Order: sequence, then structure tokens, then C-alpha cells
Amino acid sequence: MERMPKWADVILTPLISLALAFAISALVILAIGESPAEALKVMVEGALGSSYGWGFTLYYTTNFIFTGLAVMVAYHAGLFNIGGEGQAALGGLGVALVVLALPWPHWALALPAAAVGAALFGALWALIPAWLQARRGSHIVITTIMFNFIAAALLNYVLVNLLRPVGSMDPASARFPAAAHLPKLSDMALGLGFEWGRNTPANVTFFVAIAACLLVWLLIWHTRPGYEIRAFGKSEPAALYAGISPVRITVLAMLVSGALAGLMAINNVMGEAERLMLNAVEGAGFIGIAVALMGRNHPFGVFLAALLFGFLYQGGGELALWTSIPRELIVVIQALVILFTGALDNMVRMPLERLFTALRRKGA
Repeated sequence: MERMPKWADVILTPLISLALAFAISALVILAIGESPAEALKVMVEGALGSSYGWGFTLYYTTNFIFTGLAVMVAYHAGLFNIGGEGQAALGGLGVALVVLALPWPHWALALPAAAVGAALFGALWALIPAWLQARRGSHIVITTIMFNFIAAALLNYVLVNLLRPVGSMDPASARFPAAAHLPKLSDMALGLGFEWGRNTPANVTFFVAIAACLLVWLLIWHTRPGYEIRAFGKSEPAALYAGISPVRITVLAMLVSGALAGLMAINNVMGEAERLMLNAVEGAGFIGIAVALMGRNHPFGVFLAALLFGFLYQGGGELALWTSIPRELIVVIQALVILFTGALDNMVRMPLERLFTALRRKGA
């Protein structure tokens, strides 16, 4: 018998963890002489109080959906993929190579091709740590961290020496052709007859991210490979007894995970910057870890958690702009969310389990 209802596990526990993270953050804001209520007001108004704020919030949300799904898929196989940052960076290289290689006549053709390039490069970057884990026993956490640094160095070399246009001092690729310009959500709103999100980077890839949530849900819970990934992640000995190959599942899970992380590049590289630049990922690969933990490793939870972190990211920018509170405080809040939803999960879960057990006995 379960110690507490499913709704309490997936909704109540994360909400309490989030409340604790915000409570401690409020104490930090008080300690630096600012008002937590005023800070919250600035964040809410800046991130959700206008279509401009929503446009940026949804842009960041799109990034975090992809990286959160990447961490989620690996987690179900019992793997902790910390390499989302490097996989997303290499995904950007895939996007740039595909978009710059051909004279695309329309974005509707360029986007699927760029998505394939992003997913392929992200997956290939995850393949080596996966193979090292499956065949040589190297720990996936260590190798994926190292591959983040290698990806940054590799991208630096490629941009400076190979993709940088002649005569340019900027370590970035050439600007993508106008035909590959992705429609912004503001353009789509204007097409429907109203103005929304003007001058914001949110674009059509937001819907691709939502479709990715649905596809990952189908893969993990409604396909045989998804069943094998979950079985392997729950119990490796049981999976071995059932004839599931650890090498095949480790490689498969990491390929899917890397592909999802790489797909983030269609939003930030193709949809926003429209060229490949250094540090285009901006930490979204690491935030994906918090998103997956907060979202209880379910695509719908990942979507909600990505929205929360999109709010924190945009609200944090507004906070730094309009108050003396540094943007780094948002990093502190994110770290606290990771701490409470991951490392200190049992600190919230165990008292709740005891409470629901006591209530069940009382009602019996």
C-alpha cells in the first residue's frame, strides 16, 4: 500500500519544497536589506504582468522544456545526464551547419532539417559518455561534465577558425538567411488580429517543445523501448533477468537524452540569435536538472517546472534591472529549489508520509 496518495507525491511535495526554497530566499532578501514582498511583486509583474514579460518567460520556458526532458529520459534509465549544456551547444553547431549549408526557400522546410541536425549533433555528443558507461564502466556524471568543457572548447575553435565570416572579429557564425527566419509568437498573434509579445524572442519552437513533451510521454510510457528504459532504471538485475541489454538501453537512453538537449538550439540559435555564438546555451543545460527534479520526471511536470523556471529567469532579470537585488540571487533560488526537490526530498516527503499514514489509520 502506498504511504501517501499519488496527488500528494506529485503536487503537494514539490509545492512544499518550493515554498521552503522561497521562504529561505525571502530571508536572504531581508538580510541584504530589501523587501521580499516588493521583490516578488517586481518579479511577477516583470515576468507575467504583460505580454512582453510573457514573451520572454515562454522563450526561456522553451529552452528549459528541452533540457528538462533530456535529464528526465536519462533519469528513467538510472542515468544522471549532466551534459545537457555541452549537448545543447553541439546541437547549435548542428543547426548552424544545416541552415548555412543550403539556400532554404522557407522556414517551414528549414526548421525540420535544423531540428534533425540539432538532435543528431546532441545525440552524437552524448554517445561517447554512454558508450564509456556501458562498455568501460566510466561514471556518466563525470564523463558528461568533462564533455561540457570539451564542447565549449570545440565550439570556440570551430567558431573562431572555421565558421567566422572573413573580416569579422566576432566569434560567431554568419547570420542565417532571411528565409530561415522563424515566426515569432508576436507575428502569429498579429496574424490573428491582435498585438501580443512585441519585441520578444518567443517563437514557433515553443509548440515544438510541447510536441516533444507529448512524444517523450508516448516513448517512455507507451512503447517497448520506454518500458525497457524504465525497467532498467528501476532494477538493473531484474532487467538483466528479463533479457534487457544494459548496453543497448544505456546507449538508447543517452542518445534520446542528448537529442532532446540538442533540440534546444532550434529555439535559442535559430529562433532568437539567428546565428551561432559562444555561450548560446547560457546555463539552460544545468537548469534542466532542476526542471526534471521539480517536474517529478514526467513530461507534464517538466512543462510546469520549465514554466516556473522561465518565470524565475525573466523575473530575475527584472529584479536586477529595477532593484539593487543582484541577478545572482535567482541562482540562489534555483539552487535552493534543486536542494529541496532533490537532495532534501525526503525531508519533506517523510513527514507527509507519516501524516497520511496517521490519517489513514484514524479513518479506518
